[in-house]
Amino acid sequence: MATKARREFTPEFKREAVALLESSGRPQMQIAAELGIQPSMLRNWRAVLTGEAPRSRAAAPAAQPSSPVASPAEQAAEIARLRRELERARTERDILKKGHRHLRGDAAMKFRFIDDHQGTWPVRTLCRALRGWPSGYDAWRSRSESTRAAENRGLLEEVRRLHARHHGRYGSPRMHAALRAEGRGVSRGRIERLMRRHGIRATAAGRDRPGTTDSRHGLPVAPNLLEQRFTASAPNQIWLADITYVPTGEGWLSLAAVLDLATRKVVGWAMREHLRTELAAAALLMAVQRQRPAPGLIQHTDRGCQYASGEYRRLLDAAGLKASMSRRGNGLDNAPMESFFHTLKVELVHQRRWATRDEARRELFSYSEGYANRQRIHSALGYTTPEQAERQMVS
Repeated sequence: MATKARREFTPEFKREAVALLESSGRPQMQIAAELGIQPSMLRNWRAVLTGEAPRSRAAAPAAQPSSPVASPAEQAAEIARLRRELERARTERDILKKGHRHLRGDAAMKFRFIDDHQGTWPVRTLCRALRGWPSGYDAWRSRSESTRAAENRGLLEEVRRLHARHHGRYGSPRMHAALRAEGRGVSRGRIERLMRRHGIRATAAGRDRPGTTDSRHGLPVAPNLLEQRFTASAPNQIWLADITYVPTGEGWLSLAAVLDLATRKVVGWAMREHLRTELAAAALLMAVQRQRPAPGLIQHTDRGCQYASGEYRRLLDAAGLKASMSRRGNGLDNAPMESFFHTLKVELVHQRRWATRDEARRELFSYSEGYANRQRIHSALGYTTPEQAERQMVS
């Protein structure tokens, strides 16, 4: 019976097999099965390329070399070469992951990508990964810049400036509004295309934890005076209030806030290590002291025990405010307040890891008072800030 011929694998095959294993994130067994090789072979190739000692097979007989054994110097040189090849494959993989859309575009689109990323990778490496030529890139750069290209370059600088100023929180709608407020008459579509081409995106949403509302109590519940009519013609007519919490290395930090419906301004807030009524009461007292509302203002909350307590109701009565409460378990009845907390989580909380409650307090304060009230433009306010909206409404 004829013996089965032993398979031989070229260095390139080994290199590409290891690169596939490194880049795919799939199990070694699966990659080996797809390539028709033993997992141990793939494991040993990877060990050689990464400088680790390959595992020996104790039970395997010593194989007779088909060619003279390479000297230690030759083996070291081959390992160094394979490492360079592997690093090259990884670099090209990273470039293609970032610039895969540019492969489907014309040469100018590829060259723009190369120009934007030459500070990260060498031009020759970028050209090789994107199937371009350095000479073609040099010729493209030497051409006189069109008026449109010059405008886009200047516009990109402005977009990046605003994106950094707002800590990556602005997408194309707010970016467009912010640029128009600065006198840049550009279309939203152009801003959107420019941001997409250069990978400029707004902060991604994270996952929220369940709310803090405890409505399982026998305390009096106020009627719903809003019924989802979220409109107010002037400040200090309707306030919304709620409580959330954020994680820190020392444990949870609870945040109570009061929001003016007309201006979306945070008019009161308090932060504590607990969820007792005193937390909600402190936020309400701050709002009353700062805004000094006339009697009759509607204060809308959920049915949480903090807001239904006798202490909180006495504060409302003393200030002449009317209590209003959402239906049980209906977050839409307090949607603008829920939206504020969601934005706070997306733009700040999910982007941070605070070691202490004091660190969290400082940044939550800075966000609420310094950023949300005075810098962040709001779509419901015609892309003005809450402070600007308040001044316009009372002037």
